[in-house]
Amino acid sequence: METVVLGSRNHLKDGHSPASVRHRPHSRSVASPNYNNISKRGRPSSAVYHSTTSLHESPPAAQTRTTNGVEDVNHHPRPNSVIGLSPSNRRWSSTADFPVGSPAGSGSTSFMSPDRSAVASFSYILNKAISVIKFSGQLSSYGETFLRRSPLSHFSEPPFSGVLSPRPTPLCARAHLSAVADRCSLGTRIRAYSRAVTFSSSRKHERKPGDFSSHCRRMRDVTWNGEEGWVKFHLRGRPVVLYAPSTFNKEDYDPSKSTLPPTHRLKLEWVYGYRGKDCRSNVHLLPTGEIVYFVAAVAVLFNPEEQSQRHYLGHTDDIKSLAVHPNRLIVATGQTAGHDRKEARPHVRVWDSVSLHTLHILGVGEFERSVACLAFSKVDGGSLLCCIDEAPDHNISLWDWQRGERGSKLVETKCSADTVLGVEFHPLDKNSILTFGKGHLYFWTYEGGTLKKKLALFERDKPKYVTCLAFSDTGEIISGDTNGNIIIWKRGSNSIGQIVKGAHEGGVFSICAMKDGSVLPEPYGAVRTVAQGKGPMLLVGTTRNCILHGTWDLGLNPLIMGHTEEIWALAVHPSQFQFLTGGYDKVLRMWDSMARAPVWSKDMEDAVQSACFSPDGSVLVVGLVTGRWIAMIAETREHLSAHTDGSEPIQVVRFSPSGNILALGSRDNNIYIYEVSEDFTKFDRVGRCSGHSSFITHLDWSADGAHLQSTSGDYEILFWNATTCRQITQPSTLRDEEWSTQTCTLGFSVLGIWQEGLDGTDINACDRSHGKNLLAVGDDFGKVRLYSYPSHFLKSMSHVFGGHSSHVTDVHFLAEDSRLISIGGRDASVMQWTIEQE
Repeated sequence: METVVLGSRNHLKDGHSPASVRHRPHSRSVASPNYNNISKRGRPSSAVYHSTTSLHESPPAAQTRTTNGVEDVNHHPRPNSVIGLSPSNRRWSSTADFPVGSPAGSGSTSFMSPDRSAVASFSYILNKAISVIKFSGQLSSYGETFLRRSPLSHFSEPPFSGVLSPRPTPLCARAHLSAVADRCSLGTRIRAYSRAVTFSSSRKHERKPGDFSSHCRRMRDVTWNGEEGWVKFHLRGRPVVLYAPSTFNKEDYDPSKSTLPPTHRLKLEWVYGYRGKDCRSNVHLLPTGEIVYFVAAVAVLFNPEEQSQRHYLGHTDDIKSLAVHPNRLIVATGQTAGHDRKEARPHVRVWDSVSLHTLHILGVGEFERSVACLAFSKVDGGSLLCCIDEAPDHNISLWDWQRGERGSKLVETKCSADTVLGVEFHPLDKNSILTFGKGHLYFWTYEGGTLKKKLALFERDKPKYVTCLAFSDTGEIISGDTNGNIIIWKRGSNSIGQIVKGAHEGGVFSICAMKDGSVLPEPYGAVRTVAQGKGPMLLVGTTRNCILHGTWDLGLNPLIMGHTEEIWALAVHPSQFQFLTGGYDKVLRMWDSMARAPVWSKDMEDAVQSACFSPDGSVLVVGLVTGRWIAMIAETREHLSAHTDGSEPIQVVRFSPSGNILALGSRDNNIYIYEVSEDFTKFDRVGRCSGHSSFITHLDWSADGAHLQSTSGDYEILFWNATTCRQITQPSTLRDEEWSTQTCTLGFSVLGIWQEGLDGTDINACDRSHGKNLLAVGDDFGKVRLYSYPSHFLKSMSHVFGGHSSHVTDVHFLAEDSRLISIGGRDASVMQWTIEQE
């Protein structure tokens, strides 16, 4: 006898889909120290974005500045390229950056001709810009900003004939200006402007032997003083001065020099977490014995018997939907819209679960926000794929996904103005589709190239949401709703055949038809999706981002666990292969990187902002968003003491190398210093370091524990005497200081992480390896970068790795540099990378 397994929830707190637009990566707000403003600022629209994954399977070199995971920071347009204007971003750009196949990139005659209108237009705008620059008296920094960032509407534009390029390209590079000069009669004026820009940074002082000044692209005004051994550059208009060690070879140093990436690479080994909080029907068992699900921008294939993972990394942003083909080997995943309008557009990828090769890419440029729901047809062998766009009209589209590399869209029409939670093909009736969501259940029929729908006829008590669907072996449709009712619909009809009222006290969130049923408990969150595993085994995805497996008789046990909110705290054990994470879901979790499983979890009273281990790993200090911080025994989680410093979040906590001092950086702009005694169990406050004008972001101790360096949200690096809690006002006196760690994102040894196009909020975290030869960086675009350490040059090349779909909030090397851990912000994911030698 066939029965039905149900997952319920007592109330509809988040029974509907979330906002259709994904949470974008942000950076900490500098202006306000309030906790409400702690979320990260959106990515600047003018930033040059590098991605290792293209919407095309084999992207041409002209479409990206990252090749084989190596960021080419020396990318320059072709010598014959011509500068044009882009109406979409109103910035200067070059025809050399056109993708292959575009009018300019395909060798067509759409290059800017040196006719009178084009020359007049360029001359007019350049004269306007130079006149404003001269008036401002800041030719170097303001000039480039004006030319690149000011809307063209500031000018009364004359007729302009030129190439419209989709990506911004720096104007101030001399190669670009020379290229234009070769194509028109403005050579003298342009070369004069180029010389003025190049050497403007040295106007205020007489050039001396050994001095070098270079104006890097996109607001990177760099000055090198070889005599005094310091380099100065600007972050969002703020000057940053960094001192080179006294033993550094100053004569041959050129800050704009390019260096090769390290000989090591990262390989994604494990992803901790699962996205069940706001997604449905995203846990499936494959014939290979692997469970497929997703988190962040990664589709995970997890083998519970072998305790191994494989990863599909084709997506460039959050995955929101997943469907498995009737043959159980082909998988389709849909992603949300990202920030890069070119590389992160919403689309669907159809891929092979065995080889992990992409088979087809559908809907690039067709979807507006994100692909919220997916379903393969069943009667015809899965030849059709149905997609729901999370746009205001929630359009439904039908695709012949096997026709060509990009598939073929057969039909598209409006589905519902209200939220759509799911779509399913009928398993027995050909061309019959059902969609359900807020206030509706639609029966669709695909005939003659059109989609026709009928609304389900409910009784008087119409549910607010239809939350789930399942089918019996005889083709009957079973629905669950927020009223707690289970309804069996007449086959081929939109009317009710049978109803079980009040089957659950709360809403029914998942239905799974099985041969022998069971009732599911909810200790790990409300049930979001239920799938049948091997034999009588169940796979259950929950709203607390957990995947459970088991049976009713044997019980359900957690298979996958993860955080549900932003993760900000990351601490690695000093000697063991364990690490701790904490976030805004008020959960602390200790992980074992070798077992790839949680060791313990602990609920906290407040959201967690930061954490660190004592030097021997026996004590944990956890900083909370309320200004409180707690010391506890790492093994037993027993509280030792609790303290309060201000009312703002404790952004960062660090023990000195010997462990006798604890420093806590707060969002109230202060660093609190505590003396530690009695085996890290007693903490006495000795002072406070005041001097920053914005919140503290990073702290590092000197090797002898006498000094501190700190960075703040306004891109300032300061140095402190830890004993007296006084600022060291002459940073040059610490130019030869040996630092125990390097997590501060400002410093001469990490200058190379500030690539062209990045501003002060784009780099969130960095960490130096214990062997002092590698530098890992987490940025605002979901990328983890690996540099050689030290990185003294602004054009240092790096390996770039994707997987996160939100800002990477922290990165840390584990003991003995065995692995690297990265944590995401809004994607709530933890990723574990192995470090491999090329």
